[in-house]
Amino acid sequence: MKRHKKIFCFVTTYFALGIPFILSHPTYAASISGMPQVQSFIESVIKVLAGLAGLVATGFFVWGGFNYIISSGNPEHLSKAKRTIFFSAIGLSITIAAFVISSIVTSLATNAFGS
Repeated sequence: MKRHKKIFCFVTTYFALGIPFILSHPTYAASISGMPQVQSFIESVIKVLAGLAGLVATGFFVWGGFNYIISSGNPEHLSKAKRTIFFSAIGLSITIAAFVISSIVTSLATNAFGS
């Protein structure tokens, strides 16, 4: 009895999830008239995120420099401050690289597909 219940649940779930795909009508690609709007929206989002990441990295640079100054020669605090500055530099370089790569991909796509 327990096995029949599992099989019934499986078959019911299979049909409940599969029937909409079988009965739906095909959808074709829309025209590209809205593409420049999507492209400009994505570019704006990338610029805002890159700006925020730069702001956060600058804050961590300041925080690491402040901790470096007030470490008073304590090796543990000094190493934490150096790590903070190092990792904020890595984060900033990743952010800049992502911004540059996205700009390159955007320009290549614009040249390839037109705008």
